[in-house]
Amino acid sequence: MEVILDAIVRETFGKNEARRTRRAGKVPAVVYGATGEASGREATPIAVDPRSLLKILHSDSGANTLISLKLAGTGDTRVLIKEFQLDPVTHHVLHADFYRVRMDRVIQVTIPVTVKGEAKGVKQQAGVLEFVHREIEVECLPADIPEHVEIDVSELMLHQGVRVRDIIVGPKWKPLSDADMMLVHVIMPKAEEVAATPEAVVAAAPVTPAEPEVIKKGKKEEVPEGAEEKKK
Repeated sequence: MEVILDAIVRETFGKNEARRTRRAGKVPAVVYGATGEASGREATPIAVDPRSLLKILHSDSGANTLISLKLAGTGDTRVLIKEFQLDPVTHHVLHADFYRVRMDRVIQVTIPVTVKGEAKGVKQQAGVLEFVHREIEVECLPADIPEHVEIDVSELMLHQGVRVRDIIVGPKWKPLSDADMMLVHVIMPKAEEVAATPEAVVAAAPVTPAEPEVIKKGKKEEVPEGAEEKKK
């Protein structure tokens, strides 16, 4: 899936510039990565529309959506979302990082695992289907990123599971996660935990203010030198 996202270049990096961008109703962001065959790497501060960005993040492909970034003066460039920061209270996007991709070069991305069917071990043996890992890492071209990996659990009995080596691999991608990594299995229900005593509740640590949540996604690649100090 590929979508178009309009962006404008910000004047500088820095917290003050990021605040001004948010007050103007935009999301401060940075796009980095190779800009051409021989031009090396570059980090560019940009601003994007928050509603358009949220629409992408809430789509089926989410942060793995291939984006055609329309940046005035530079033309269209293909990017993926590297990470984004959410306000813990309002869930508004505070900041986002994008990285440029080459359409002819394979990348590594993390995709979600979904299940279909109801396991026999749940229906017939009173077991519980438990997720061990909800994501796997795969390798593919940017245009071939799958939205998810679907697992049919209908035949699973108690104490049986599905590992990475058991999934049906697509023709345009291959898994990179450990072949023995367990994804889902059927287990016996766990005993109910003993309710906390009043003394334990009183002794509980005070709640600290929520911090902005940073969600990392996409290809595992190093941030260009200096980008961390400059962004936002």
